[in-house]
Amino acid sequence: MTEKKRRYDLDWLRVIAILAVYLHHIGMPFNGDEFHIMNTQSSKVLDDIMVFFEQFRLPLLFLISGTGTMFAFSKRTWLMFLKERSTRLLIPLFFGVLFIVPPQTYYEHPNKYNSYIDVYRNSSFGVNHLWFIENLFIMSVVLIPLILLLKSPKSDRMISFLEKITAKKYGILIWVVPLIIGTVLLKSIFQSDSKAITNLSSTFYYGYFLVAGMLFTASKYIWNHLKEHRKFNFIALVICVILFYGYYLLPNAAIAPYLSIASRWNIWYVVCALISWTLVTTLLGYGQIWFNKKSALLKKCNEAIYPFYIVHQTVIIIVGYYIIQLELSIPSKMALLVFISFPLIIIIYRTLIYPFKIPRILFGMKKKDTS
Repeated sequence: MTEKKRRYDLDWLRVIAILAVYLHHIGMPFNGDEFHIMNTQSSKVLDDIMVFFEQFRLPLLFLISGTGTMFAFSKRTWLMFLKERSTRLLIPLFFGVLFIVPPQTYYEHPNKYNSYIDVYRNSSFGVNHLWFIENLFIMSVVLIPLILLLKSPKSDRMISFLEKITAKKYGILIWVVPLIIGTVLLKSIFQSDSKAITNLSSTFYYGYFLVAGMLFTASKYIWNHLKEHRKFNFIALVICVILFYGYYLLPNAAIAPYLSIASRWNIWYVVCALISWTLVTTLLGYGQIWFNKKSALLKKCNEAIYPFYIVHQTVIIIVGYYIIQLELSIPSKMALLVFISFPLIIIIYRTLIYPFKIPRILFGMKKKDTS
């Protein structure tokens, strides 16, 4: 992307989405869900708050990744694109699996290993939070034919049709219908919450946002429609929030006699899709008003956010392992975890990654700008 065409709003939203992932992982040891480390006590209120925010952070990240994928392809052949994706995604993924994730495994099972080296002796490797990078690479490669189509005149009629839909006030909301139908159908077959690429219900859900980002970027007018209809999308979001929490807080005993468990889950998938789509599209509209400004801070954040993502969960788990053993309240433990982990991540980035050529490659960064 040239400096003239750079979308600073999308850069800011990417930073915000990954910081939201960081804060989500700060809360995970304390909300009662399964995580690599768990506090002995949990907070239902925290879980009730997190269940909302987890509906948008990854869909937003995938949609922005879709726009980034189109920009990355814009001045490259498909072979050049494949090389770029491999450099920016596969190298950090392999490095992360070998060196970033193993400490998480060790601290998750402290009684299983006599020493840290046992993690390697037992070949206890996994992608953990780096599943996003793995899935993004696979999806990007699989979607190369679609990207080539969107770059060619053959897609003009399809894009024009989508532009006519989004030109209407309710147009962008219609896009949630295929997301709902696809999710409900696939969840009946692939019921797991696993983020593995083979779990097609999850892959479709996040892939839908990735493809939406590509389609938005292939159009000259859809971004303007998102901006123009942002107030309508916000009203739709408010209504969906009411529906989401109304259903989430509804006691099972009140609806169990009337709906099967499969039907109840389907309704849950519907309200989750509605929240995800309306929240992301609202942010994309207002982001063009609030965030589309160049700044020195954004440049620094945009460069640091990818290494930040790769490192953050390992730091949280190591630091959190010791914090959850303290005799403190949950809010105090969370505050202490932020107070220690965030600066530590920045220190690791500034001292071990940012200044050096090889670590920059290993963490998916571009060459250092010496200008």
